[in-house]
Amino acid sequence: MPTNKEKFNKRYGFAKDAPHSKAEIARITGISKSILDDVYDRGVGAHRTNPGSVRNVKGVKGGGGKKMSPQQWAMGRIYSFVMGGPARKSDNDLWQKHKKSKKAKK
Repeated sequence: MPTNKEKFNKRYGFAKDAPHSKAEIARITGISKSILDDVYDRGVGAHRTNPGSVRNVKGVKGGGGKKMSPQQWAMGRIYSFVMGGPARKSDNDLWQKHKKSKKAKK
């Protein structure tokens, strides 16, 4: 099953494993960088407060081996947020803030 990062790269025409900064993701998606910064910060916090939910670097939840770093987990949360994955539900207040700011610009 493809990751949210792989889905993002496919949707926007990048190589499968191409990395992106928060600023690039903001520019590409139209979601403000400040909202993505908040999603990132929540991802780092979730890594710290709920380490049992953190997948290993191969993507296996609860699997043995090296776990994702807080930064990897947070970037995964950003990709999930922009692609409509579970992070969008967890960070629904930020999604609503994005939608409201998008309406205000029209």
